[in-house]
Amino acid sequence: MGNIDKRNQLDLEMFSYRTNKNNIVFIEYYGKQIMILKGKEANAFLNKTHHAKNEKERQLIMAKITGNFKRGNEQKRNNTKY
Repeated sequence: MGNIDKRNQLDLEMFSYRTNKNNIVFIEYYGKQIMILKGKEANAFLNKTHHAKNEKERQLIMAKITGNFKRGNEQKRNNTKY
């Protein structure tokens, strides 16, 4: 994983996921739902995450599947209004 996470952003554990009883996967970024996976996609995702060696690999899987989070310029947003 050497060159993939040069700035150690995956150590922040910004992604999480949860499933429901129908094996629908909800992927969250800092607690905000950003993606829903169903059917074959959900099963493939769950299979990959269950075989991941550690949390950093799970974070990388979630970062790759979301697609928009590969540019490196994402920042955690605070809830203040301007």
